[in-house]
Amino acid sequence: MSQADTSCTAVHTRSNWPAERPLINGGSVIVGPLGEVLAGPLLGERGLLCAQVDTDELVRARYDFDVVGHYARPDVFELSVDERARPGVRFIGSGG
Repeated sequence: MSQADTSCTAVHTRSNWPAERPLINGGSVIVGPLGEVLAGPLLGERGLLCAQVDTDELVRARYDFDVVGHYARPDVFELSVDERARPGVRFIGSGG
């Protein structure tokens, strides 16, 4: 028998934000370790989503996570880091 954890998420609003301009329209969802939607999405309303998560699925889900697979192959993947200083903002105009 597996353990089960309860996960919950809530939709938050800001009291100083105009009601006619939704800050976030929701979209809260709880996804299980194997990618199945367990609860939600909760759109355009306040609410609380709760779901039971089967912790035994964590072990099965790790088989889908390619930790040392194709990303660890230098013949396929390369990471380059440009360490030169650059401005945070560039303005591009017509020049005239």
